[in-house]
Amino acid sequence: MATEHKNDAARSVEERLKTLYKLQLIHSDIRRIRAIRGELPQEVKDLSDTVKGLNSRIERFRTEIEDLKAKRVDEQNKIENKKILIERYKQQLDNVRNNHEFDNLTKEIEYETLEIQLSEKNIGEYERHISNLENEIANTESLINDQSALLEEKKADLDNLVSETRAEEETLLAKAKKLEPAIDERTLAAFKRIRDKSHNGLGIVIVDRNACGGCFNRIPPQKQIEIKTHKKVIVCEYCGRIMVDPELAANVQEEVAKEK
Repeated sequence: MATEHKNDAARSVEERLKTLYKLQLIHSDIRRIRAIRGELPQEVKDLSDTVKGLNSRIERFRTEIEDLKAKRVDEQNKIENKKILIERYKQQLDNVRNNHEFDNLTKEIEYETLEIQLSEKNIGEYERHISNLENEIANTESLINDQSALLEEKKADLDNLVSETRAEEETLLAKAKKLEPAIDERTLAAFKRIRDKSHNGLGIVIVDRNACGGCFNRIPPQKQIEIKTHKKVIVCEYCGRIMVDPELAANVQEEVAKEK
């Protein structure tokens, strides 16, 4: 009875390892499909962000132009008010009673004249700045048109690739989801964590030439025996990947090939 219980436990671990390896094969296929899309998703995102940034730049330019136009109006109003004052001072010159009054009025006229010149200078600077910003807007709009055209082209390419591979990816994802309940939560969580951290997406690897198939560090003979017996899940002490023997992996690969 005890022997039968041990055999059941060994079979249970072996089935878990088979399921894990099958799950790895499925996720490797999903990774391959996504690799076909290459850098297109990131290129589409980058182009989209670029177009948004350029549109924001134009909005800032337009806001700045409105502020400059408001300042120009203020300066124009100042000029009109100064001209009225100068005209009034000139009329008062006809009625001065002494040199002191004449000098004061003359100084006021000179001061207001200088103020008008300053406002005219400010208006000139505002108009040049407005002209520069309008040129920037025109250049940015041209750039937006170019980037938008490229974005639409990349989106079309990505949509075509996604549509070509969507059905296969969804089928594989469904298969993966169906397999997961057959693995205990702790082992599955460890497998996912290792797979996500791995540069090649492998959470479970084959023992190859007495070494871990993930990091290629040598495996002690005793541990190799434990891996072959399938009595427990063995992880590499260096990279943390789950390890399986080539025979078990070959059986799973043959089974998957028949399913395909």
